[in-house]
Amino acid sequence: MSASREEFGSRLGFILAAAGSAVGIGNLVGFPVGAAKNGGGAFLLMYALFVFLICLPVMLAEMSVGRHAGKDPLGAYTKLSGGAWQWKIAGWLSIITPFMIAVFYLVITVWIFGYLVESTLGNLDELANPETFGTFIQGQSVFYYMVAVLAIVYLILQGGVKDGIEKAAKLLMPSLFVMLLVLVGFVLTRDNALAGVEYYLVPDFSKIDASVVNGALSQAFFSLSLGMGIMITYGSYINKRADIPGSAKLVALTDTLVAFVAGLMILPAIFSFNPNIDPSELSESSISMIFSFLPKIFLALQASLGYFGASAVASVFFLLVFFAAITSIVSIFEVPVAALMDEKGVSRKSALGLLGLLLVVFAVCCALSFGMVSFFTEFTSYAGATKSFFDIVYDVFYDTILPLNGLLICLFVIYRWKKHNFNAELDQGAPKYKGSLFERYVDISVGTFIPVILAVIFVNTVAVKYFGVSLFAS
Repeated sequence: MSASREEFGSRLGFILAAAGSAVGIGNLVGFPVGAAKNGGGAFLLMYALFVFLICLPVMLAEMSVGRHAGKDPLGAYTKLSGGAWQWKIAGWLSIITPFMIAVFYLVITVWIFGYLVESTLGNLDELANPETFGTFIQGQSVFYYMVAVLAIVYLILQGGVKDGIEKAAKLLMPSLFVMLLVLVGFVLTRDNALAGVEYYLVPDFSKIDASVVNGALSQAFFSLSLGMGIMITYGSYINKRADIPGSAKLVALTDTLVAFVAGLMILPAIFSFNPNIDPSELSESSISMIFSFLPKIFLALQASLGYFGASAVASVFFLLVFFAAITSIVSIFEVPVAALMDEKGVSRKSALGLLGLLLVVFAVCCALSFGMVSFFTEFTSYAGATKSFFDIVYDVFYDTILPLNGLLICLFVIYRWKKHNFNAELDQGAPKYKGSLFERYVDISVGTFIPVILAVIFVNTVAVKYFGVSLFAS
């Protein structure tokens, strides 16, 4: 079975695919604005430290488990634990979580694709209208765009690991980087852009408190696709000669670099077209920024570039975000697909068909949660607020379970799989890792303070989301 398992064709292919899963909407929009609102350079520094000191060891834990077992998350937990039921539950969580995250991520990707189409058709003035987004997400066109996005995702995943995921990553990720750099270069030439750069990069340590630190750590954890089973699944596609620690470092570095450079696009753009803006008033919601705020900024470009030029810039931006969303959703959805193939022995085509059907059903329920059907719009309530079906999926599976899954993988590799097996797997293909300071740091951190930090994040998320109480309230 393991001999016939699909593998990435090259180290570069794996790094680009893993980076594609990590680089998403939050990196391109949410992170830069979050940094601007929470201390600028100080937030950036904390984020970078958390990525390499906390998130990187967790990534190594996931990748090592996946490669050693040669299976999906459920199969990996089951195999390495000897079939212990407690760890089977952890495996199931690592399968269900990415599937449900794919559900809401599909809906957001559909919106992005719709805005990409509309901006390309020259409807930028309509997109800049504050009422357009609300009308758009309640219209039937959402479902037509959903068909198109599903077709793209299916075409990539049906090609398998080497001919589908890897080939798409080799095309989409370099294209994403080039478009990002082009937009950054353009934005930095605009009037007052350097004011945005200064606000973004100059540290303001007075804004740093416990909640901001928690936010920076959560952002770092989420942006690297940890707790979704992706790195376990992708790890199972890596051959034994590959350098896991070296590759993981490059994935983390790429993800951080993209988030940082995105800030050089978003903040200077905001300051350039609205010099008097107070960044503290910006919404931290990526959705609000992408669909409500940024179209108005792009439309303002018509004063210097003309309407066609402004529409072209908007189209490149939405294409950039669409590529980031597609690479993420492909990685996320590959986890349950791989699990169904491994655990039930079905073909990739059959797994995609069955899970694709379930994905459509849940995604349609989410799409109906924005006023089209009251049952889904007012699905339940907690913490004193009414929650839609979409809200439930996001709050439970993205905000809450991800840090729990990260906690479980740390406990598993150190206390169930054991430290010596963990190290032995990472040593394969990485002779410089064995006996290094980095190895010793990973040993200590994964077995001690990282699980404590993730447990605190999990408990605080539950308290805030469902009871309206924060552990970090001042």
